[in-house]
Amino acid sequence: MKNEKLTGDEFDALEWIRRGARNDRVNACVGRNAKRLSGLKMVQYGRDGSLALTDKGTEVLFLRRCVLALRALDADAMAAVDTDVVQFLSRKSHIAAREEGGYLLTPRGRESLADISAQEPQK
Repeated sequence: MKNEKLTGDEFDALEWIRRGARNDRVNACVGRNAKRLSGLKMVQYGRDGSLALTDKGTEVLFLRRCVLALRALDADAMAAVDTDVVQFLSRKSHIAAREEGGYLLTPRGRESLADISAQEPQK
C-alpha cells in the first residue's frame, strides 16, 4: 500500500492546482509534486498537459480544511470557519454552536482531534 501522507508542500501544490494551475511548470511547488500526486490519483493530466484535481484530491483538501478548522476552534471558539466545513462538522457531531456565537468542540470532536494528533509524526 502506498504512503498517502502528504507534506505541506504537496498540500500547497494541490491548492495551486485547485485554483487553476495550467500545467506542472506553472510554479516550482506544482512541478516538484505533480508526479507523486498523479501517482496517488489526486491529480490527473489532461490531453493538453493541463492538471486537474480528481475527486480524491478534492476530498483530501476538504478533509485538511476540516482538521485545520477543528484545531482553530479548539484554540478559539470564535475562529472563522468556512460554511461548508461548519455544515460537515456539525452533521458529524464534531462541533456545536454556542449561544454567544462561534462553535465549540463536542467530546466526539475532541476525540477525533486527539486521534489525528496521535497519528502525526512527532517533531
